[in-house]
Amino acid sequence: MLEFSAEKLATFDGLEGRSAYVAYEGVVYDVSDSAMWIDGEHVGMHAAGRDLTVEQEDAPHDAYIKDYPVVGRLI
Repeated sequence: MLEFSAEKLATFDGLEGRSAYVAYEGVVYDVSDSAMWIDGEHVGMHAAGRDLTVEQEDAPHDAYIKDYPVVGRLI
């Protein structure tokens, strides 16, 4: 399993053809192919390349992030 620092994760922002990865509860997920993540953004509120653990607390839905492919862990 790959390991991501916050700095490395930030490079996977979904822009300019880069993959879109997000972290949640220490796990890094690939949201690149999701129609809900366009150009590294989710409904204009969340950005790829970040740890969304705290942001998810305010989300109006369950942690759907867990439905996407796991690519590593946040260290």
